[in-house]
Amino acid sequence: MIRNYIKIAFRNLLKNKAYSSINILGLSVGMAVAILIGLWIYDELSYDKYHTNYERLAQIYQNQTFSGTTGTSAAIPVPLAGELRTKYGDDFKSLALASWNFEHILAFEDKKFTKEGMFTEPELPKMLSLKMIQGTLDGLKDPSSILITQSLAETLFGDTDPINKIIKLDNKTTLKVTGVYEDLPYNSTLHSTSFLIPWEKYLTLQNWVKESQTQWNNNSFQLFVQIADKADFGKINSKIKNVVQSHRAKGEDDKPVAFLHPMSQWHLYSEFKNGINIGGRIQFVWLFGIIGTFVLLLACINFMNLSTARSEKRAKEVGIRKAIGSVRQQLIGQFLSESLIIAGIAFLVGVFLVLCTLPWFNTLADKEMNILWTNPVFWIACLTFTAFTGLISGSYPAFYLSSFQPVKVLKGTFKAGRLASLPRKVLVVVQFTVSVSLIIGTIIVFRQIQYAKNRPIGYDREGLITVMMNTPELYGHYDVLRSDLIKTGAVENMSESSSPTTGVWSNQIGFDWEGKDPNMLALFGTIAVTHDYGKTVGWQFKEGRDFSREYATDSVGFVFNEAAVKYAGIKDPVGKTVRFNDKKYTIIGIIKDMVMESPFDPIKPTIFLLDYGWANVITVKMKAGINSKDALAKVEAVFKKHNPGSPFDFKFVDKEYEQKFRAEERIGTLASFFASLAIFISCLGLFGLASFMAEQRTKEIGIRKVLGASVVNLWQLLSKDFVTLVIISFLIAAPIAYFTMSQWLEKYEYRSEISWWVFVLSGVGAMVITLLTVSFQAIKAALANPVKSLRSE
Repeated sequence: MIRNYIKIAFRNLLKNKAYSSINILGLSVGMAVAILIGLWIYDELSYDKYHTNYERLAQIYQNQTFSGTTGTSAAIPVPLAGELRTKYGDDFKSLALASWNFEHILAFEDKKFTKEGMFTEPELPKMLSLKMIQGTLDGLKDPSSILITQSLAETLFGDTDPINKIIKLDNKTTLKVTGVYEDLPYNSTLHSTSFLIPWEKYLTLQNWVKESQTQWNNNSFQLFVQIADKADFGKINSKIKNVVQSHRAKGEDDKPVAFLHPMSQWHLYSEFKNGINIGGRIQFVWLFGIIGTFVLLLACINFMNLSTARSEKRAKEVGIRKAIGSVRQQLIGQFLSESLIIAGIAFLVGVFLVLCTLPWFNTLADKEMNILWTNPVFWIACLTFTAFTGLISGSYPAFYLSSFQPVKVLKGTFKAGRLASLPRKVLVVVQFTVSVSLIIGTIIVFRQIQYAKNRPIGYDREGLITVMMNTPELYGHYDVLRSDLIKTGAVENMSESSSPTTGVWSNQIGFDWEGKDPNMLALFGTIAVTHDYGKTVGWQFKEGRDFSREYATDSVGFVFNEAAVKYAGIKDPVGKTVRFNDKKYTIIGIIKDMVMESPFDPIKPTIFLLDYGWANVITVKMKAGINSKDALAKVEAVFKKHNPGSPFDFKFVDKEYEQKFRAEERIGTLASFFASLAIFISCLGLFGLASFMAEQRTKEIGIRKVLGASVVNLWQLLSKDFVTLVIISFLIAAPIAYFTMSQWLEKYEYRSEISWWVFVLSGVGAMVITLLTVSFQAIKAALANPVKSLRSE
């Protein structure tokens, strides 16, 4: 029986090639989208699961409250690690202090590369369950050792055995390779970490790190923990929350609350607001999961619509089959067989489309995904998914067509009825409601990105490059280096600072000024700069002046940004005195706010001060109008002269600034991609419905032409129903999209407004697309010879 079903189904599909092609194309696109989104969601949900101890690993975070606002960070003081080891040892299996991931220069013989890595205590490799290719997980017990990734080993040593080879770090110290571990997968939080160096070495290289061993107010490090097998995250949080607070001195009342942030939440639940976790990328998992479901649903709707639209064409077939003995169950089986075959073919085409588009999609989504060919769960899910799609797509047509009464059909008295087309109209409305909602959402996302991009940033990033001062050769030679750079004729200015223009790396408390609320614990972003910093980046002064070599007193001068003045509440700030760490400083100037962190967030109150010893970032301003390639070659020559043992690694400030929009742009591009496919599938359905409508009304069109109807009249006749449906879809989609996107914009402090023209543009766009889709079939029918139309069956 099944063989007969399949044979009849194939015969019907071949007999109705146009109908079958439209269905297969629509379903294959829908399935390709579903597979791509499924792979994307799988990649997101499997983040960090590479680590065996995934469920028991965490990072210590802190909530700190300043002036009524609570901030959350993974930065902790070093003594916290010792306190947790000694007093809460039963709750933790392992703990490991670590620095942040920073770029360092690694050299072997004549090979030099800049890679990211961290200093850490010896327990971390075992906690992360690194897969050692050579050496052991205990490889960091020697203070002068280093563990490197397989890719870094190949880069530095080629085919040579790397074990016991000597690497030079930042032209300062030598390290011995004691182990090589497998590169962490791309969907790992620590993916960019190319090497690990013992914490003890960190203490010998940086005096300030050694001094921090007893400082409870120096939040400059990370602490990774593995909780005990029978321990509970919640119970540990209740025990450790006040540990830091109990060691704070009087006046440091930032109310620090320590807690565990599990590895299982690092990627998907990384956002905090006022000390409360508000989610993160998990919202995109839900968003794209819903979009994928809807896109596939649109394809299924096409199937249902085209099948029911052909109901009168197949009514006689059903009547004859019933008359010769077919029961309803057999007819249902036949129609479901057709839909399952179409779904199966569509699945194969969909997999082919995924293979073709996956490299592009990986680039777009910033992923390294592959089809899970060897994963049985993937194939079981795909086959189940395909069968489910086929059954859903064919269920309504199967039950609807099999219900026709054979007597009425064969006598010619069968009437579809006035409400027969209602389900099709409802489904078309659903299709275009989804499509219009996606159009509106995509426009609003890109408007928000553009709104932030157009935000005044308070400095001139054009022609700026930054170079990290990660070797001793670059320290203490500021004037000579600056002079040599300017002599090249390619450089307008140069300066140094403790943070790049695209970040604020240090936040300080301990500021006091006249009129300050005694209960206010003030936290300011604090950046040390050299004299030429303002001229290099193009500070825009509102009041006062820049740092100048003419004034020796500028060594105790402050430059405030506007946000800092507002935060401090100082009136007429220029000339006022501010105490910092028991030292008096004078405010000499106020600059316009510089967007140094997220362009979607409020500006951080920031104070700039002169301190050549604190600076570790070089900023170079290239001259305008000079070929960048030639200019960089000249700049590189100067750096090679002063720092011959290191590669010339630099970053364009404008490129680094653009990175701040990357996540939102990626989401917007993905949303527009899926919206385009949703519109394509919807239009495909409209095209099919319009063709069947024109076919069903062939005689009516012929009669109207004979009676004098014009092509325009006939086009209006065949198009008006679809226009009405799109208008209804728009009226439903507009409030849904407005509510949804309003909620999305709420997460941004600096956000655009939702303008009325977005809805008008989306509605008009949907209408134009509909008319273009329908018009082809409508005009084709209107231009047909009326004689042939009246002779048709």
